[in-house]
Amino acid sequence: MSDGCCGPAALEIEPFTAQQDPSALPIVVIGAGPVGLAAAAHLAERGLDFLILEAGERAGASVAQWGHVRVFSPWRYNIDAAARRLLEGQGWTAPDPEWLPTGAELIEDYLAPLATLFGERIRLGAKVTAISRLGYDRVRTNGRDDVPFLIRLEGGEELRAKAIIDASGTYATPNVLGASGLPAYGEAEAAQLVDHALPDVLGTDRAAYEGRHVLVVGAGHSAATTLLALAQLENTPITWAIRAGNASRTYGGGDADALPARGALGTRLHDLVTSGRIQLVTGFFTHAVERDGDQVRVISRDPSGAEHSVLADRIVAATGYRPDHSIATELRLDLDAILGSTRALAPLIDPNAHSCGTVPAHGVDELAHPEPGYYAIGVKSYGRAPTFLMATGYEQARSVVAALAGDWQAAREVHLELPETGVCSSNLAEAQEQRVGLATGISGGLLSTPLPLAGVSASDGGGSCCG
Repeated sequence: MSDGCCGPAALEIEPFTAQQDPSALPIVVIGAGPVGLAAAAHLAERGLDFLILEAGERAGASVAQWGHVRVFSPWRYNIDAAARRLLEGQGWTAPDPEWLPTGAELIEDYLAPLATLFGERIRLGAKVTAISRLGYDRVRTNGRDDVPFLIRLEGGEELRAKAIIDASGTYATPNVLGASGLPAYGEAEAAQLVDHALPDVLGTDRAAYEGRHVLVVGAGHSAATTLLALAQLENTPITWAIRAGNASRTYGGGDADALPARGALGTRLHDLVTSGRIQLVTGFFTHAVERDGDQVRVISRDPSGAEHSVLADRIVAATGYRPDHSIATELRLDLDAILGSTRALAPLIDPNAHSCGTVPAHGVDELAHPEPGYYAIGVKSYGRAPTFLMATGYEQARSVVAALAGDWQAAREVHLELPETGVCSSNLAEAQEQRVGLATGISGGLLSTPLPLAGVSASDGGGSCCG
């Protein structure tokens, strides 16, 4: 034995011979949201064996958490092409292509019927806790590509797979309140008074907010959606705290926005701030959260050290989401140091340079890791970039499945039509207004049943800017 720290210099690790041919195993899709089910539809069309593992108790379980919220994009951009073909083959009729669906409508009119087609190929309540290679940790190389993936479920059951498409999303891993990416001091202790993005303010959660001072932290469209809903509650003071010096990014492009519903959201929010209905606090860097009797004091400390605070009854932390790659720590991932996406994808989606509408088309090559056969798609593939669109996830699913089928020409012919190139036509806002008013709930007055909007991803999680 060597006395050094490295052991014998000529040590060779013998390859492990699996007892099962990986090619005979199914491709496992993690997550039964829109993008995961789209991947399954493409797998089915190509005749590839697959299994879908969904941690929730229904298809679209994460979408159901924001079922009261309307997305920005109309139905015609929310239905995957392969899924449409499968459904129409069973007599399904697509919803009005101009309609902006709520999360609940997305499930009822699309995801649930699609999931039914896959039958026993969907396992509900199957939470993945770890992924590796059978007989191999991350260090071992020889023969690695010839053995199956090993998937461990909560409860201890283990499954094997030929390949893995991880569409598990980010909804279960929201960002913290702390302005520097670290939890604010006292954040965990005040958790009972902190809700994450998109609570059902005008529905099931109304009693928690009505008549109470609510602090909303965050500058994205999820924050805007919650603020609009809160503004419809009488005797409910609202404070909106953002790090930026102004809210122009949240207000967006107004009438010039390529997604009319998104533009209406920003316009309405701007009016509420201007009128004083919503108190906007800029330059707010959440540093600490302290209980003060039945209330909570949120303390800002800016980079210069200056402090000020807001005393509220309830906090909504609409600070975005981040991916959880912990289940794949024994796989060889090539993650961008900033976003947590693949390094090849990062410059294409960097929110410092791109909005949803300027992200270029991308597919299997940009999503590939050094671990052959493992792909994260959907909002999880974007890491911490809030620039994801559902249509982007569908194209990712199509490209990755084509590659797994060996059709590399189709896999590399990627096409994507995004908001700035015509996702919405001029008659979209008119069509919606005729039926329910503008999607912000304003058309000659507030709706009796408000229908708020959010820029949530209708993919397998949430936390995007466009929906």
